[in-house]
Amino acid sequence: MKQVKLKGTVFSGTGEGKKHLELPWVKRQVEEKLGFIPYPGTLNILISKGNAERRKLLETAGAMRICPVKGYCSGILHKAHIGTLECAIVIPEVKSYPKDYLEVIAAAYLRAKLKLKDGDEIIVIADL
Repeated sequence: MKQVKLKGTVFSGTGEGKKHLELPWVKRQVEEKLGFIPYPGTLNILISKGNAERRKLLETAGAMRICPVKGYCSGILHKAHIGTLECAIVIPEVKSYPKDYLEVIAAAYLRAKLKLKDGDEIIVIADL
């Protein structure tokens, strides 16, 4: 299996990820496709310079999709891991979505589980 390593810095988001992950149809699709019920919130990572091309691979390489109900955007899903912890990367398919952001979901609250705070560096390995 091909993998891509993405390095970045943890930062606080706007809370939009939490709102979406609490939607029943999103929870159901994540569970069906990834095998876990997502914690209602994302770990936001600002990709380090030099990782932009790798991040772009996530948009073009074979991936799973979150298929929206009317009025919502679709999303790209990639299984991933941080160390030995299984997680997934979600990329909202919105034109204005920043190309240097990563949103990571897992069954657990990642900030607490990994003892992370804003500014911490992190590496996420995504499956392609």
